[in-house]
Amino acid sequence: MNADIFLWLVQDGVTNGAIYALLALALLLVFAVTRVIFVPQGEFITYAALSLSLLEAGRTPGTIYILAVGGLAAAAIDGYAALRERAWRRLPRIAALYIVLPLAIAFLVAWAAPRKLDQWIQVLLVLAMVVPLGPIVYRIAFQPLANASVLVLFIVSMAVHYILSGLSLVFFGGEGLRSSPFWDARFKLGVVEISAQSLFVVAASLLLIVGLWLLFEHSIYGKALRATAINRVGARLVGIPTALTGQLSFLLAAFIGAVSGILISSITTLYYDTGFLIGLKGFVGAILGGMASYPLAAAGALVLGLLESFSSFWASAFKEVIVFTSIIPMLVWLSLRSRHVEEDEE
Repeated sequence: MNADIFLWLVQDGVTNGAIYALLALALLLVFAVTRVIFVPQGEFITYAALSLSLLEAGRTPGTIYILAVGGLAAAAIDGYAALRERAWRRLPRIAALYIVLPLAIAFLVAWAAPRKLDQWIQVLLVLAMVVPLGPIVYRIAFQPLANASVLVLFIVSMAVHYILSGLSLVFFGGEGLRSSPFWDARFKLGVVEISAQSLFVVAASLLLIVGLWLLFEHSIYGKALRATAINRVGARLVGIPTALTGQLSFLLAAFIGAVSGILISSITTLYYDTGFLIGLKGFVGAILGGMASYPLAAAGALVLGLLESFSSFWASAFKEVIVFTSIIPMLVWLSLRSRHVEEDEE
């Protein structure tokens, strides 16, 4: 290996590591707030990337049907609960949030798709379709089981993954899709040629990380998330609605996944199930960071990206094996230093 190849591998590793860092932060946030190991995180990547590709082709993405039907299901669950509690005032809010808003987005996307609007408008439409799926998934699948064990929540998470992956195959098909880049420019850095899209990925990742830090440190919602992550019972005792923090954490996870999918949609060809592997690598990055600290999770994901890049050069046939076995030493370390209990009492 010479210096030129080394720089190429570092560039590729940093670009991949930036995406893995975002996913690691999203997974850590969801787990800290809701105790859910959110396996379907990668589906948001797939939905966003493939929806953007279809919009660029002038076709209506099937995401709008998932959004509309999911909203109706969430409205039925919330509406039934409101009727049982005789909380009539909640019904207009439920209808607006889970029925009117998803249907409005679906009709807007269906109108805009054949018109092939500007790329930035298409990106906003994709975010409008994918981001609301986070709270909808939480309301349907996880909120009714908020007090269940981590194992039960993990089983439900796997079931949600298979459902969303199956719907992705139904609505997007088995062929791979790729969108056009935001900017075709390339920059020379010595012998290394860096694409503008790679710079977009790194810059957007840094902006989102800074934005998450500002949210947690300087907003009431961010402090509510931190309080729930530290002590769920204490958060409830001081009046923080844990259902709201759960929905907010899934909203942020869906937003991060959608942005990640948009960023990488022009770098690599994505299939209906590609997001699962990418999300799994984000989880590995979070594990390498100890599943306890956001900065460490981001650092672990960056290390994972570099490891994957260099593994693809030295032993490309065993790249995935090397990446996923890298968590074994960390898991052993975490197991040795942690208390062995079935589940902490709330």
